[in-house]
Amino acid sequence: MCNTYKLIDKLAQDGILAKDEWITLINDDSPATSAYLFEKARFYRHKYYGNTIYLRGLIEISNYCKNDCLYCGIRKSNRHACRYRLTKEEILDCCQTGYEAGYRSFVLQGGEDAYFTDDRIVDIVRAIKTQYADCAVTLSIGEKSDASYQRFWEAGVDRYLLRHETANETHYQKLHPATMTLQNRKRCLYTLKKIGFQTGCGFMVGSPFQETANLAEDMLFMHELQPQMVGIGPFIPHDDTPFRDKNQGSFKRSLFMLGLVRVMMPKVLLPATTALATIAEEGQIQGILAGANVIMPNLSPISVRAKYQLYNHKKITGTEAAEYMEELKERMRKIGYQIVCGRGDYIGTDREE
Repeated sequence: MCNTYKLIDKLAQDGILAKDEWITLINDDSPATSAYLFEKARFYRHKYYGNTIYLRGLIEISNYCKNDCLYCGIRKSNRHACRYRLTKEEILDCCQTGYEAGYRSFVLQGGEDAYFTDDRIVDIVRAIKTQYADCAVTLSIGEKSDASYQRFWEAGVDRYLLRHETANETHYQKLHPATMTLQNRKRCLYTLKKIGFQTGCGFMVGSPFQETANLAEDMLFMHELQPQMVGIGPFIPHDDTPFRDKNQGSFKRSLFMLGLVRVMMPKVLLPATTALATIAEEGQIQGILAGANVIMPNLSPISVRAKYQLYNHKKITGTEAAEYMEELKERMRKIGYQIVCGRGDYIGTDREE
């Protein structure tokens, strides 16, 4: 048995590797090693979640953002972005459409938009929870104060997604403006965990200046944090950012990192992201076969979907929610998986369905 197979077995047994072992393993994403890893990843996903695939109805509430992240298409300096905000009524309409199609989990995602004050977010969340009491609500609206996160929790928010992007301080500063720090990003994540949210972090694969050692540090940080959710996708450049000419992240390595996360944290909720679908025709299916168990279809109004462009050529479907649900069910059925219309909570959470 080759050394990388032994490292995968060690990871499966111990749940962690040393940094140099991570580097060795990540550098060998060969077809044979990948196949061995994905088999392990599917074993653990099936052990805890069977052949079920959970859906999150994604509602992109705003593409305004106060930040100027160098990789992001909705950065505040992008004067070509066609800005929009959804009203409370539009957000609730998206939930209604999704609910009728079978969705029981909604993700409100947006830039760090000052218009969406804590009061507005709390009001929207309470309205969703009142009308759809059997549904989970996730927020993905960036860095907030401890007090803000506490208010969101008390309003009924179940989950919070905040990708850390990279666990290396030097690398973080190369991707973000000086006003943002990895220390604060980590503070937010630990606060979310402490309050009780099902907490999600994550990173880009192949982001500019990334070294294999940085990915190893991502794995070490996530082992320390123990998030319930992890979002991984390839870096894809956007034409209206300073990174417009940087190389796209590797699809193969992105799948490999998905598999590694599943083996390290067998119970984690792991999406097959839109970014995977953007750079490969069957990207999401390959993500599922690498160990993912979540898909996040877009419930935003069709009129604004093309405006929420974090990266070039984002995969966008004009299909209505009910039709897309049936299409997904059929695609998953063909590879032996089943779409489940439920909250899809992390195993062991206090806010289970």
